[in-house]
Amino acid sequence: MFLTFPKALAFTASLLCIPSLAISATTPRETREPEAATGHQVKQQVVGGNFMIAAANPYAVEAGQEILAKGGSAVDAAIATQLVLTLVEPQSSGIGGGTFMMYYDKKTDTLTSFDGRETAPENADETLFLDKHGKAAKWIEAVVGGRSVGVPGILHALANAHKQYGKLDWRTLFNPAIELAEQGFVVSPRLHALLAKQINPGVTKLDVIRDYFFEDGKPLAVGTVKKNQPLANLYKDIAAKGIDAFYKGDNAKQMVEAVQQSKVAPGTLTLKDLADYKSVQRDAVCAPYHDYKICSMAPPSSGGVAVIQILALLESKNMAQFKPNSEQAIHYFTQASRLAFADRNVYMGDPDFAYIPTQELLEENYIKQRAALITEKDLPAVAGEPKDKLAYAQDDAYELPSTTHVSVVDSSGNAVSMTSSIEMAFGSTVMVNGYILNNQLTDFALSPKKDGKLLANRVEAGKRPRSSMSPVMVFNKDGSLRLVVGSPGGSRIINYVAQVLIGVLDWDLTAQQAINLGRVTNRNRYTSLEKGADIAALKSQLMKRGHTVKVVDLNSGLHAVEVKKGVLYGAADPRREGIALGDK
Repeated sequence: MFLTFPKALAFTASLLCIPSLAISATTPRETREPEAATGHQVKQQVVGGNFMIAAANPYAVEAGQEILAKGGSAVDAAIATQLVLTLVEPQSSGIGGGTFMMYYDKKTDTLTSFDGRETAPENADETLFLDKHGKAAKWIEAVVGGRSVGVPGILHALANAHKQYGKLDWRTLFNPAIELAEQGFVVSPRLHALLAKQINPGVTKLDVIRDYFFEDGKPLAVGTVKKNQPLANLYKDIAAKGIDAFYKGDNAKQMVEAVQQSKVAPGTLTLKDLADYKSVQRDAVCAPYHDYKICSMAPPSSGGVAVIQILALLESKNMAQFKPNSEQAIHYFTQASRLAFADRNVYMGDPDFAYIPTQELLEENYIKQRAALITEKDLPAVAGEPKDKLAYAQDDAYELPSTTHVSVVDSSGNAVSMTSSIEMAFGSTVMVNGYILNNQLTDFALSPKKDGKLLANRVEAGKRPRSSMSPVMVFNKDGSLRLVVGSPGGSRIINYVAQVLIGVLDWDLTAQQAINLGRVTNRNRYTSLEKGADIAALKSQLMKRGHTVKVVDLNSGLHAVEVKKGVLYGAADPRREGIALGDK
């Protein structure tokens, strides 16, 4: 079945335009991206009837479609999709990483979320990334090797969600990934390009990952049929025995050994860390925008709060009056983003370890005070004071997630918005049993204090690092589902998702049209405009307003399912290799 996979193979063959983008350990930190741009493929809106799924790789989308066609739930489809993504998009996510999943149950009209974020091992502390002089490690020294590996959380979260909202048998969900791992998948131009560019130098420094992805010193060629029997074997065990086959037993021992004996920066992961891991079911964070309700992931994700803040700050600007991506609209968007990022960089962290002022940051009067700071000129923002006596400081987390996003609506109207990650492209590059382990601990502040103030996002044992992942669901005034969307892209995720929301809700674009728009970001530093897109023409106008502007590749990977008058519409980002599929 999977060796023929007509949609997957046809799409893979079409992705042959691979621009050059050299990234190394010496590239300035502010210009590094989690994954290099690897081409642009025109995508069209997909119309579905009973169900729809959009994700980052055709193989994975077809696996999810197969599950939905069998009557599986949105959770079932998301699990099957993620298991295949571990195999075919290993640079972005996998069972060695973490996830944030939002789930909407139409029958009960309830929304919940599953926090499968990685945690710091019990032997990790605030000195984890400090050198002998007490200074934070250099970027590449922090990322590569066992030290950066957090306890993987995605499988625990998926099992938790399946126990409550799955319809098909757990074992059934593993069949597509097992079959594909054993028969082999066709290496795509994107995977080849990311290996060839060595965007993560660890892929050639550590033996196991180098031997898997390189043959005779050369990266896997486009069109190579790549098998992964160790992963297939592990999947069979997890399918039969449940997630204990991952968190305990032989796999756990091998994972701990790989981390602790890494020849680059050995880590502290233990068997107890793995056995003790628990995902957390949390309430979503929601707020009104016009006549809609926007919902996303609560902390430790900073993404949900920041996306909602950006929209709230722009509410009074009536963005609908401006043409899509017009200069005035983009200026206001960047200023709202500056303010949201200023707050995010100070106040966001794990709510189980520090007080996170989520509601205060979205409180109406606070938003009005912050919105009043938006002028017609570009101005750097400083964090506000949403609550008295919060002595936090801006941290120095690297946060370069290599990430993926899955959007699903099933035949019962239930929905999943799930973003998952292993952090940097190819994660820590520590590989075991056919999957890559994350380097999510670099999402913590590498220094525990700044100006004498403790950082909310400092390393602590058992703690979850701050994230920018922003899975979103939008609901109409009557409570019905309107949109499911999310993206990879490191801390730029926040801007990518917010811009699409404005495109759909203010500019009346389809989700596909909004995703196709030229991207813009501002993380309270400079304004980035997407190279090769019409939006790049705004550079001179924005510079007159005082913006520092850089025209760069902005490699979003947005995937969305839109619901309009009972009809489902799927959308996938032209910047990556994902697709959307329904039942038509």
